[in-house]
Amino acid sequence: MVGGRLGQGGRWLRHRAGAEGVGWRQPAGEAPCGTQTCKSPRRRSGRGSAEPPASHRARLLPAGLLLSIRVVRTQRGSIRCRPGVRHSSAQLGTPGSAVAPLLGGSSGPRPRLALGCGSAHHPRVLADPLARDTAVLTMPAWRGEEGTGRDFSFDDCGRAFTCLPVEEPGAPAEALVCNLDSLLWTMTHRLCVGSPPGVWVCSTDMLLTVPSTPGIDWDSFQGVRVIAVPGSQAYARNHGVYLTDEQGLVCDIIYKGTEAQIQQCAGADGTVPLVCGVVFFSSDAAEQLLATHVIPPLDACTYMGLDSGAPPIQLSLFFDIVLCMAGGLTEEEFVKGGGDADVRSARSVLWAALHAFPLSMACIPHASYDYLTTSASEHISSLNLLPGSASHLHFCKTAHSHVDQPCLLEDGSLVTNCLLEGAVQLAAGSVIQHCHLQGPLGIGPGCLLSGLGVDSSVALQGCPLRDIVLQGHHIRLHDLSCRVFTLTGRLDDWQSPAEEGTYLNMPWAEFFHRTGIREGHLWDPETPPRSRCLLSARLFPVLHAREVLGLEDVLWLLSPGAGGQLARWQGAWRMSWQELLPCLDKVAELGARQALFFLQGQRKVRRVLLGRQDCSLLPLARSAVHEGYHEVLLGTLDEVASTAGDAGIAARALACIAEVLGCMAQGEGGLRSGPAANREWASAFGLLESGDIPGGVQELAAERRKWMSSPALLVRAARHYEGAEQILVRRAVMSSCQFVTVGRAELPPLGQWVRVACPARLDLSGGWSDTPPITYEHGGAVVDVAMLVDGCRPIGARVRRISEPELRLVTLGGTAESQVVAELVCRELEHLQDYCQPHAPGALLKAAFICTQVVQFPSQKPLRAQLLDSFGGGFEVHTWSKLPHGSGLGTSSILAGAVMASLYRAAGKAASTQSLIHAVLHLEQRLTTGGGWQDQVGGLVPGIKIGRSKAQLPLRVEVERILVPEGFTQTLNDHLLLVYTGKTRLARNLLQDVVRNWYARLPSIVENANMLVSNAEECAQALRQGNLPLLGKCLDRYWQQKKCMAPGCEPLAVSRMMDALRPHLYGQCLAGAGGGGFLYVLTKAPRQKEALHQILTNTKGLGNFSIHSIEVDTGGFSVEVVGHHLKDSSPPKEDMAV
Repeated sequence: MVGGRLGQGGRWLRHRAGAEGVGWRQPAGEAPCGTQTCKSPRRRSGRGSAEPPASHRARLLPAGLLLSIRVVRTQRGSIRCRPGVRHSSAQLGTPGSAVAPLLGGSSGPRPRLALGCGSAHHPRVLADPLARDTAVLTMPAWRGEEGTGRDFSFDDCGRAFTCLPVEEPGAPAEALVCNLDSLLWTMTHRLCVGSPPGVWVCSTDMLLTVPSTPGIDWDSFQGVRVIAVPGSQAYARNHGVYLTDEQGLVCDIIYKGTEAQIQQCAGADGTVPLVCGVVFFSSDAAEQLLATHVIPPLDACTYMGLDSGAPPIQLSLFFDIVLCMAGGLTEEEFVKGGGDADVRSARSVLWAALHAFPLSMACIPHASYDYLTTSASEHISSLNLLPGSASHLHFCKTAHSHVDQPCLLEDGSLVTNCLLEGAVQLAAGSVIQHCHLQGPLGIGPGCLLSGLGVDSSVALQGCPLRDIVLQGHHIRLHDLSCRVFTLTGRLDDWQSPAEEGTYLNMPWAEFFHRTGIREGHLWDPETPPRSRCLLSARLFPVLHAREVLGLEDVLWLLSPGAGGQLARWQGAWRMSWQELLPCLDKVAELGARQALFFLQGQRKVRRVLLGRQDCSLLPLARSAVHEGYHEVLLGTLDEVASTAGDAGIAARALACIAEVLGCMAQGEGGLRSGPAANREWASAFGLLESGDIPGGVQELAAERRKWMSSPALLVRAARHYEGAEQILVRRAVMSSCQFVTVGRAELPPLGQWVRVACPARLDLSGGWSDTPPITYEHGGAVVDVAMLVDGCRPIGARVRRISEPELRLVTLGGTAESQVVAELVCRELEHLQDYCQPHAPGALLKAAFICTQVVQFPSQKPLRAQLLDSFGGGFEVHTWSKLPHGSGLGTSSILAGAVMASLYRAAGKAASTQSLIHAVLHLEQRLTTGGGWQDQVGGLVPGIKIGRSKAQLPLRVEVERILVPEGFTQTLNDHLLLVYTGKTRLARNLLQDVVRNWYARLPSIVENANMLVSNAEECAQALRQGNLPLLGKCLDRYWQQKKCMAPGCEPLAVSRMMDALRPHLYGQCLAGAGGGGFLYVLTKAPRQKEALHQILTNTKGLGNFSIHSIEVDTGGFSVEVVGHHLKDSSPPKEDMAV
């Protein structure tokens, strides 16, 4: 029954391929209640209310086309497969496919929602346990009814695929939003939530709005339930309403009832429950309905019955299937209301099968719907009607469109999937969809333009457009494809007879007089006067024997001129809208919309990147990959990167290319983060390093083409594009060098140590906002505290000049007095070549010599000669840190600052703290670790402070000391503790992931960056006030923000530790990027070290931990020149501070 092809006048449950399941066939011409008519007029229930007028055969969109639409939406993420969700393509059209998966009891757990089903003739499907707890959503997408004028004339793909002026910034893939998408979301996320197993049916001919909590009570539910929305009695006069009893059971369905009948359905507030085309069948009711498909005459609703020679029969979902369960009808009344004998027989079968099931109604408060009518005025109003607060949609003036001059679009106008170049003026109350137009153009109020290409712009210039509907259509005449343009008035009615109706908003007689067209040009002589209407008028030129037809061949009807236009129009083969409908080429129409969508998408890419907008291009990249437009997108990104003339913009463009390549790999090929030093890419990288961005981008693109054949190669190519992007980020950050000022100082004697000791850094809020490129694209703010750990400064370096022309790089243990851990001697420039490889021995110290320009690299002058000529010998550097690796306390950056400060002084140079902050930024970019500026600010600037950077290049960091109330510093010392978690922070590839997400401009990341900065300012204010509870809230909020920025940075053991400590704290946070290292806590009571130690000792699963006291270091780092004999390896006994 359910998979059957419907013959002339036949209609029933039918599998609608690609429409998220299967559905009752219901023509677009029905009223919003979803009702429709039989082959002849008949009474609804024998109670005086007529049903809708007779109609012809309903038509569905092509199954293959709809299946492809569903597949694409599934890939994009609009439709998500979950356990229990079925997408059946093999069983399309098989009998019984509509309700097969629902067979089984309604007990058990709440169901999953399925968007498709299998066949009733496959026992495997019926036995599948998933089918026992599944709700199936069926959404029929029909084309309309031939010959009735009820076909939807404002979208060639029908009401279901009518595009809405909506954008979804949070969607995983960017796509046009059509009515079907909106309804699918509403059903799956609101109406269907919590329902028992069964079949949901949702019409696709209306805009439906439902509040987030519909409040449907499913307890003790049985049978069938219809969904209604409250509406006015005036609106109900042309629609359907439910009449219910006190228990909420449906007694009758009133369609276009009298005022008294409608008043009888009204509630206490005066509203009536409108039929909105949504109904739910329990699994028992669906199974019983399925069983009727083998019973004559209902078998004629299936392929099996038709192939057996049964005459087709047409039935209505609401007035045949649903109505038979209404409690206010007798069997005799119901059966006699069926009109002809076949329908009465079918009604008798349905009554016997379904009448025992209770029919209940749920009217959703604050819900609404807007039926998509064939009235141009009402359709334009529907699109311009802003959704209520219950809607999940976000309507916008320009959706998925590029407009050169948006200021020319008046409020109340809408543009969807368009490319408007030049001066295109659009008046309020007008809508443009799927158009590529070039100005200058002026479009007046009350217009709907759709499907017009750029070649139509010339014809439109100077044309008076006001209250008209102008559309371009793709049609196919056998093997011939062509374009046809239709022109109608906003106030025209398709079916009004010529003597009563209008064309182009004027009476037909006036139109004939103005144009010279006669009735004989439009209708055959034998056409009855009452049938001569706009629907059947052959107005629209299709082909011409000698001329190429275009938009001007209908536009002349607005302002007739020379007689040649009439002759040209008469000489063309013309068709009526009624004749055009069966020839509409929906595949070509969808293809044209797709091409235009990605054409405006290319403009969006340029607009977003060149305008430095916080708009994610990742959803567009996913769509381009899924729909075969990736090469076009890659070409556009190459163009932007090579022509922007800005390293920051080019870096983001390269990051977007990496995202496209990653999408093309479709989750295969390995991890996105990884090495990017393959020799094949070295030439392109070299060009970028040298500053030749256009050449480097071109070389990257040439190499990219060799890496497109497999997911593994695509992922590796994506890594190298991210490597190229980091080169440009480094170039952008190194613009901060202009804020490094180095003066001259007395050169210390040979053998004298220059010693620097630094505190650790505690980041209280704002971290990650200091990380390039976030810091110069968004702006950053970080609150830092310089901290003594267990009473000492844990990080330090010392440098002295030595007589040998070499560089001795020594790593000590935890303190300056500790034993040597590692030693490296560099005597040639070649020994410094690996300074940019962070894991190479002595890389940081090598980079420090190069960045301070103590050593020139690269250089033709040997290292030995450089050292002897400038300094009379070489240098020895010692570094140490008491903090464990991965502590999160800023060790590496602070150590870099200590090394550079001591190296400057040992080389006879002087640099301010502000210069050192920017010098460390430069060093870390040369080192390729890509760090931010918060660590050196925290460790080099004493006390409590907030560092800030603006969203601009060159990157400049400004530091403000935070003045706290008297005694509050000691209060902090009493309430702050460091807890070593025992977990080494695993930050591998963490920075790559954060930068990737930032470049993708994921909405959550952009919003989190905003919150990081605002929380830093609030934290600074809490410190100024001396407000410990508020400071604790900032710490807790900061930890949540860190987890958003870098998911997975809270190990299980750390979670247990934080949970155990939470009752005793104002707030807590892992230091640095998280993942391990140190946890700092703000205790409610002072001096709680021993108490917290006891709590953690009694907490299972923590491993080795330790608790450390910390103090605010108000003095800052120190630089000391210490007298020391060259051969004496013991520590100096007297320090001479400079």
